[in-house]
Amino acid sequence: MKGALVFLVVFAVLVIVTLGSPSVPPGRQVYDAIGAPETNYLILGQPVTPLVSAVFNGVIYGIIAWLGYTVLARIGSSRHKKSETKVSRPAKEPYKEQKF
Repeated sequence: MKGALVFLVVFAVLVIVTLGSPSVPPGRQVYDAIGAPETNYLILGQPVTPLVSAVFNGVIYGIIAWLGYTVLARIGSSRHKKSETKVSRPAKEPYKEQKF
């Protein structure tokens, strides 16, 4: 669940950054690689080409951030589990026979 939130935050930030500066790689390179035509058609007041490049950047960097977060979270949880197993327990007393 937290990984999805990381993805969404990075996605939103990169879309905004790329709309401000369309030269942020690799969005434009992906757009050119798929052979999409250059157009000035407006969607939400933005030309399609920079908007699509921004979405590509948001998705790419969002996935990278999500994977990074997931790997770091797993490493952290495995270290936490290892430290829990190293806790020393008091030694058990040998069984004593009770006399009645």
